[in-house]
Amino acid sequence: MADEIKDEVQNVEVKEQTSQENQRPQRPSRGNSPRGNRPKRQREEVKEESPYQERLVSVGRITKVVKGGRRLRFNALVVIGDGKGLVGFGTGKAHEVPDAINKAAKDAEKNLIKVPLYGSTIPHQVIGHYGAGAVLLKPAVPGTGVSAGGAVRSIMELAGVEDILSKSLGSHTPINMVRATFDALKQLRSAEQVAEMRGLDVRKVLK
Repeated sequence: MADEIKDEVQNVEVKEQTSQENQRPQRPSRGNSPRGNRPKRQREEVKEESPYQERLVSVGRITKVVKGGRRLRFNALVVIGDGKGLVGFGTGKAHEVPDAINKAAKDAEKNLIKVPLYGSTIPHQVIGHYGAGAVLLKPAVPGTGVSAGGAVRSIMELAGVEDILSKSLGSHTPINMVRATFDALKQLRSAEQVAEMRGLDVRKVLK
């Protein structure tokens, strides 16, 4: 008799435990929950449009030998301009080519210069120097076009110069040619600037 009572008490306890477990709220799994089905947020990169035209002059690969092997980086030389007399150049280094170009473009915006134009050409002949590089710039009559090559052509087109003659007189390294060309452009003076420096009328300067 005592054994039967013990069995009944154990059965009652087991039933109570199972009923309590069934009453507990089950936590939904991450896969079935609405939070788990929520689409992932994608970062939208908003790229500001630059008012300047961009021209890639050269890209170089830099190899650095370290204890663990070789490390590759890239450098880029970029020229920017608005086609109305504003032009600049910049350099950038990064582990990827697009990053190097973006850095060079941002650096070019810090080095903008104003080029005095005389119609579709430059006011006068000038020679720019940098290191072993030298570049001759000479005004030309309308219809001549841009008689230049490589980096010099890119600079002239982005500066808004439509007719010009040029000649490389030294090193043909892109960075040397770019710096020599910018040295020449910085030497240019418009008729108004020359007249103001000499204290003369602009018409007398143009004669």
